[in-house]
Amino acid sequence: MVLSKTASETDVSVHSTFASRYVRTSLPRFKMPENSIPKEAAYQIINDELMLDGNPRLNLASFVTTWMEPECDKLIMDSINKNYVDMDEYPVTTELQNRCVNMIAHLFNAPLGESEAAVGVGTVGSSEAIMLAGLAFKRKWQNKRKAEGKPYEKPNIVTGANVQVCWEKFARYFEVELKEVKLREGYYVMDPVKAVEMVDENTICVAAILGSTLNGEFEDVKLLNDLLIEKNKETGWDTPIHVDAASGGFIAPFLYPELEWDFRLPLVKSINVSGHKYGLVYAGIGWVIWRSKEDLPEELIFHINYLGADQPTFTLNFSKGSSQVIAQYYQLIRLGYEGYRNVMENCHENAIVLKEGLEKTGRFNIVSKDNGVPLVAFSLKDNKRHDEFEISEMLRRFGWIVPAYTMPADAQHITVLRVVIREDFSRTLAERIVIDIQKVLHELDTLPAKVNAKLAMAEEEEAKSGTVVKKTAIETQREVAAFWKKYVSERKTNKNKIC
Repeated sequence: MVLSKTASETDVSVHSTFASRYVRTSLPRFKMPENSIPKEAAYQIINDELMLDGNPRLNLASFVTTWMEPECDKLIMDSINKNYVDMDEYPVTTELQNRCVNMIAHLFNAPLGESEAAVGVGTVGSSEAIMLAGLAFKRKWQNKRKAEGKPYEKPNIVTGANVQVCWEKFARYFEVELKEVKLREGYYVMDPVKAVEMVDENTICVAAILGSTLNGEFEDVKLLNDLLIEKNKETGWDTPIHVDAASGGFIAPFLYPELEWDFRLPLVKSINVSGHKYGLVYAGIGWVIWRSKEDLPEELIFHINYLGADQPTFTLNFSKGSSQVIAQYYQLIRLGYEGYRNVMENCHENAIVLKEGLEKTGRFNIVSKDNGVPLVAFSLKDNKRHDEFEISEMLRRFGWIVPAYTMPADAQHITVLRVVIREDFSRTLAERIVIDIQKVLHELDTLPAKVNAKLAMAEEEEAKSGTVVKKTAIETQREVAAFWKKYVSERKTNKNKIC
C-alpha cells in the first residue's frame, strides 16, 4: 500500500533532461503513458531524478547496511530473479536459509542437541520477525487460557516506551494491548523492575530491546529474567521474554560475549535480529529464532504443495527475493567470528572517536553509552538560542543526514541528535563530521535565535494581557521541542510519503 502526496501540484509531466537525444514529448507524471519510449530514455529520466536522493553512505540516520563486497553484489544480481518461496525449484537456496537459521541459533546459544535443527525463519526484516514472534506468543497464551477455562480476549505485551514502531503496529493490527514503561531523563530504556510490576495474567510476553533505537543502549535482559522468574513463582504464571535484537543481535556476541541476554536465560523464548543492519546485508532480510519447537505453535505453520513438494511456511508475505538470504550466508561464511568481531570493534572504535571529538567542542552532552550499538546520541548543553533541529537541518548542506528527535514519554522534553556508525563509516568521516558540526555551531552563533524569539514574543503578549505565567526550564524546553516537531512535520507534508 502506498500513501503519498504529490511533490508537485502544478507540473503533471516528467521531462527528460536530454529530450532532444531520446524523446521530444514529456511523460505523464501520475498516469501510465500511452506509448513506449526507448530504454535509454527511461533509464536517463529515472537516473536524473534519483540524483536528488541523499547519499546512502552519508545517511547517518539509518542502521541499514549500505555497502557490501563486489563478490556479494554479484551473487545478489545473479539470484535476483529467484523467488525464495519456490523451495522445490530452488532447493539449494532453501538449504542456505536453513544453514543461516542454525548458525544464528548457535550464535544466540540456543539449547540444541548434537544433531537437532534450530527453529526459525528468514523474514523481510525485524518488523515481520516481530509480528511472527508476537503471534506465536499470543496463540500459545490463548491456547493455555482456553484449556484452563479462563478469558482470553485481552492479551497484552509489556515493553519500554523506547520500542520501535513495529511493536505498536503489532499491537494495533493483532489486537494486543501495549503496556509501555515510561522513560525518564537520564534513563532512556525500559526499567526491568517497573516492567515486571506491570505484568499480569494477560501478559503474553515482556519485550526487551537489545540496542535501543534512541541511544543504542542494551536493556538489562538478565535482570528482567531473574525478576520475572520470581514473579512467575509467586503467581503461578509462566510469562516469557522476547528479545528484540534487531540492532544488537550481531553486535553483542562479538563485542560482549559474556553478556547474558540470549537463550542462556531460561525465559527467553524467541529472538529477532536484522540481517540488514549489523548482519551486514543490504535492506530486506531479518531473522526470528525460537528456543524450541514447543515455543512455535504448530497451528501457525501452513503446508502447501502447489509449487511442488510439501512446503511448510510461516510468514506474513509469500513471494520474496532470494538475494538477501544468499547474501546473509555469504557474510556468515566469508567473515566468520573473526571477521564480524573485527568489523564490530572497528565500528565501536570509530564511535569513540566521534564521541570524543564532540566532547572536545564543549557544547554537547553525550546521551548514548560506550557499551551497546556503535552510535553517538548527543544533545546541546545550551539550546536556548539554537537547538538540535537547526543543527540537523544545516548539516544537510554538507551532505550529512543526521536526525534530530525528541525522546518518548516521559522524557519528551529531551531532544537529541544521533549518528549511527556502520561498517562503511571511517575514522576520517568521523573526524570530518566533527569539523562540519563545529562550522554549523559557529554559523548558528552568528544568527539570531529563531525559536526563542517566537517564545519571547508570545510571553510579551501574555504580559500585555496580564496572564503571564513564569515557565520552568523544562516547560520552556518542551515548548521548543514541540515547535520543532511541528516545523519538521509541516516540512514533510511537502514531500512524498511511502509506507
